[in-house]
Formats: sequence, C-alpha cells, structure tokens
Amino acid sequence: MSGPEIFVIIIVALLLFGAEKLPDIARTIGKGMRDFKNATDEIKREIETSTSDFRKDLTDVSDSIKNDVTSYSEKLKSDMTDVSESIKNDMNNVTSEARQSMNETASSINSDVNEIKENIAKNVSEEKQSTEASDISGGFYKEVKD
Repeated sequence: MSGPEIFVIIIVALLLFGAEKLPDIARTIGKGMRDFKNATDEIKREIETSTSDFRKDLTDVSDSIKNDVTSYSEKLKSDMTDVSESIKNDMNNVTSEARQSMNETASSINSDVNEIKENIAKNVSEEKQSTEASDISGGFYKEVKD
C-alpha cells in the first residue's frame, strides 16, 4: 500500500470510530498481530524441533546403511581378491604340470624317434651286409656251377 491509500483508510477509520476509539483499535490490532506472529514462530519452532528429530533419525539410519554397504563391499572385494588369487595359483599349477607333462612326452617321443632311427640304420646296415654277402656267395655259386 502506498501513502495516499493509508491516509484514506485512516480518515475513514476516524469517521467511523471517532478519535477516542482509534488508539484502542490500533492497540488491539497491534496486539493481535503480535500474538499471530508469536503463534507462527511457535509453530515454526515446533515443526523444526519435530523434523530435527526425524532428520537426525534419518541421518543415523543413512549412516548405518552406508557403513554396512561399505563393510560388505570391502568384504566382497577381499573375497573376490582371494578367489582370484586362488584361481591364478591353480591355473599356474595346472599350466606348470601341463608344461612338465608336455616336456616329458616330447622327450619320450624324441628318445623313441632316436631309437627307431638307430634300429632302422642298424637294419639297413645289416641288410646291406646281407645283400653284399649274398651277391658274393651267389657269384661264387654261379662260377662254381659253370
């Protein structure tokens, strides 16, 4: 409200109630406004008090949940690390055993191949000697027969 509007309201109030009643009316209106303000402040305080307890409880529950989740998360990470390490160790053991088995098999195969080679060379040599002896004796038999 602007100044002229307030001035018009004061003049109307003077005409309706008179100059003697106007201070009493102003006091009553002021007291009512003060009581209304006090009641509003009290309601605000009551709401803040009751919600502060609720907020505190909510914060406590939230913190408890965060702590539990963090604890479970850390335990899960630890368990996953343990399982991962165990799997790596098992895989290394299996790989090592497989390599050792492959090396033993390769060594055995190489030994067998060398033995077969030697046997073939021996057989070829014996066959060659036998063939030469047979050629010599066959030639001798042929000469004696003639």
